[in-house]
Amino acid sequence: MADQQTHKIYYLGAFDSSNKPAINIQQCEDLGSFSFYQRSSVREFLVFMAKTVAERTENGQRQSVQENNYTAHVFRQGDYSAVAIVTEQYPVRPAFSLLQKILDAVPGAVRTAPTYPEWVEGARKGNNPTQCPVVLPELNTLIIKYQDPKQADTIMRVQQELDETKVVMHKTIESVLERGEKLDNLVERSNALSAQSKMFYKTAKKQNSCCVIS
Repeated sequence: MADQQTHKIYYLGAFDSSNKPAINIQQCEDLGSFSFYQRSSVREFLVFMAKTVAERTENGQRQSVQENNYTAHVFRQGDYSAVAIVTEQYPVRPAFSLLQKILDAVPGAVRTAPTYPEWVEGARKGNNPTQCPVVLPELNTLIIKYQDPKQADTIMRVQQELDETKVVMHKTIESVLERGEKLDNLVERSNALSAQSKMFYKTAKKQNSCCVIS
């Protein structure tokens, strides 16, 4: 596999984690390595995975959650969480440098969106069909800039203070679930996943290769 395919960012997202459920403020993806027919299901499952780990990350905590062929890195500061879903081989330090940049941008973007409090309240009640008023153009820029972590090397050198030993590593997403919770049950109950995406998850799990690059 080529190096740029080995080090791949699939998804970036910013969440309001001040209460449950966590609310997806904005996201972007790079799913060009998946077949056209897989992309919708892959996108839904990545959002589901990101939201699941965002809801289960405490303020100030960094976590990395491995699930089959990819890893979700999550960092929460105050009310907001940032999530990057990448290949297993993508290095930890640039991943969390990336998340810090997202979290630096979110509070200012929220302050410039006066209708945001009403929107997030409606979103939590499940009756808000309108688009989030927060705009984060940084996501689209960062997902391109950080695709090759070597290109971010100068940024990485500036941020040497990140102690990777403080990142909590989980081997599967079920490691972050509350006692008694099962991923299969969360998938089945999720309103955010279509029947097609649920079937995609079940098939991929049987093959132990969820969301494999085509």
